Amino acid sequence: QLQASGGGSVRAGGSLTLSCAARGMILSTFTTSRRAWYRQAPGKQREPVAELTSGGMTNYQDSVKGRFTISKDNSRKTVYLQMLSLEPEDTAVYYCNIKLGSRDYWGQGTLVTVSS
Repeated sequence: QLQASGGGSVRAGGSLTLSCAARGMILSTFTTSRRAWYRQAPGKQREPVAELTSGGMTNYQDSVKGRFTISKDNSRKTVYLQMLSLEPEDTAVYYCNIKLGSRDYWGQGTLVTVSS
């Protein structure tokens, strides 16, 4: 139900914007849910990167603060992750997540590769 896109390969210092479209999700679910991006680097556990609560608050992992921005477009039922000043350590598969109560939706993942 979540379609993620926007990954790719960039050099250090470059930027990418990831998108996550909540196809088929009713609007009220999208607007009242918690939206987040996670990532999983090779050999590591999946970790939260950015969160956008239903109340509009944002939270970021310390390593991406000031470089990544999570946002949403309710009319498109899409969550975005703008990533600036990318570093090789940002290389990972990025997953979007939408959660409302017991309903927990994951996108298929999109690969971001940052070369030095």
